[in-house]
Amino acid sequence: MSAGKKEDLSKEKGWQIRKKHLAPSITLFFENEPLKIVRGEKHYLFDENGEKYLDCVNNVAHVGHCHPHVTEQAMQQMSQLYTNSRFLHDGLSTYAQRLTELFPDPLNICYLVNSGSEANDMALQLAHAHTGGTEVISLEAAYHGTVKSCIEISQHKWKKMSLKADFTHLAPIPDTYRGLHCKNPNPGAAYAEEVEKILKKIGEDGKKMSAFIMESLISCGGQVIPPAGYMSQAFKHVRNAGGVCIADEVQVGFGRVGSHFWAFDMQGAVPDIVTVGKPIGNGHPLAAIITTKEIADSFLQKRGNYFNTYAGNPVSCAVGHAVLDVIEQENLVENARIVGDYAMCALQKLQCKHQLLGDVRGAGLFIGMEFVKNRETKEPATAEAEQLIIKLKTRRVIISVEGPHDNVLKFKPPMTFTEKDVDFLVQALDESLEELEKEKK
Repeated sequence: MSAGKKEDLSKEKGWQIRKKHLAPSITLFFENEPLKIVRGEKHYLFDENGEKYLDCVNNVAHVGHCHPHVTEQAMQQMSQLYTNSRFLHDGLSTYAQRLTELFPDPLNICYLVNSGSEANDMALQLAHAHTGGTEVISLEAAYHGTVKSCIEISQHKWKKMSLKADFTHLAPIPDTYRGLHCKNPNPGAAYAEEVEKILKKIGEDGKKMSAFIMESLISCGGQVIPPAGYMSQAFKHVRNAGGVCIADEVQVGFGRVGSHFWAFDMQGAVPDIVTVGKPIGNGHPLAAIITTKEIADSFLQKRGNYFNTYAGNPVSCAVGHAVLDVIEQENLVENARIVGDYAMCALQKLQCKHQLLGDVRGAGLFIGMEFVKNRETKEPATAEAEQLIIKLKTRRVIISVEGPHDNVLKFKPPMTFTEKDVDFLVQALDESLEELEKEKK
């Protein structure tokens, strides 16, 4: 195949070429019978035969696949200038201002990068430089990215071998359904005390605290909504021990929760560092770290200048502006609240009908459905969850499964999702559960 010539491959031929040349660790959805997707629009994906699938999993295409305004702004800027951040450019200056103005004081300084992994790596660097500490607390089953510094604190990625760093300490997931303190009348305080215990041990061992990092809502760890007061109390303990607090909003920010623009606002907590990515560019490689002037000054004094070849380039800034335009103009945060409330209600009704659906939890367009074999023992229905996503695929619904036990369906669609789409999803899930239940008899 020549470099400049586009060839339309059959699904089978494209699959064979991929298997031959792409690393085997780069997996596919539906590995045994993958989809070939050729087009996207809003919250729909289309295969090579024109079949339309409801996308319930893509929290990257935040304002909808291939949004015309985002595409137009990217193409326009790409045809004019595509260079680095070492030149003055109005797009970079105004985007940095616009982004930081979305955060509470004193979070008013940002670094632009290219991915959520880079953002979390940089957040850890900022924490280490500011505190002079080494120790990091993350949550069990957490996922913060694919670069080494993030893998070392992300238990989600340790399934085949331990990649945990000596400086990493794991706090329990603040899970009110099946977690350590799920029956505690004040689970927020109880889970925060687990962080305090770790901090005490770090001090007793003569080590110095650097950072506590958590997703504001736990995504790959099972779509978990932390109990009220958890973040603010855990943050207080961390700061008392000399550490800084990092809120990872890479998967849950930009209004997904409906009630607030940032998920940490649901907890009434203000982090020292916030990382954002995925939805920020609607598929374009863009991410950011937002922090305080004090922390940014510490990094400058102790580490010196920071430069990232592609970060903050004019095209990325144009895309970032365009995404914020669409969120505002199409009232997508309010849509997330309305449609999310509707989805929670519909799924909770479905929970009453099907014993296999043990828990429904969420905020806005971030919802987890946990499947169990027995509601009393909460034995994970791992195989059944995997079967469900296959059955949903046959009904033209794409959704994924996650969690420590791989038994939680993750609902995190583009923000254009409607109540009509919820009805379609719920009907497909109802039919799939009925089919599964009949097969089990």
